[in-house]
Amino acid sequence: MVEVDGIPVLLIRHRGEVFAVAARCPHMGAPLKSGRITEDGYLVCPWHRSAFSLRTGDVAQWTPWPPGVGKVLGALRREHALPVYPVQVDKGRIWIGMP
Repeated sequence: MVEVDGIPVLLIRHRGEVFAVAARCPHMGAPLKSGRITEDGYLVCPWHRSAFSLRTGDVAQWTPWPPGVGKVLGALRREHALPVYPVQVDKGRIWIGMP
C-alpha cells in the first residue's frame, strides 16, 4: 500500500500489469490489503467477499458473505464500484494518476 495525496492506494501486479486501486472496500471501508486476486483479475474483499475488477473497478459480486447475512450487509450500503487509478510504469517508476 502507498499513499498518494493523502489517499491510500493498493498497487497490484497481476499477469504482468500494474494496477492501482483504492485501499478500502467501498462497502464498509474495510482494508483490502489482505484480499485475494482471482485468475480473471478481480480483487476479492477479505471481509464480505465483494469482488471488483482490477481494470475498471466494476462490481462482479456484492457482499455474498456470510451466507444469508451478506444480503442484509449489502443493503446497508448500495453497490459501489472500487475506485481505480490510471497507472504508468516508466524506467522502473510507477506513476499513479489521481483525481
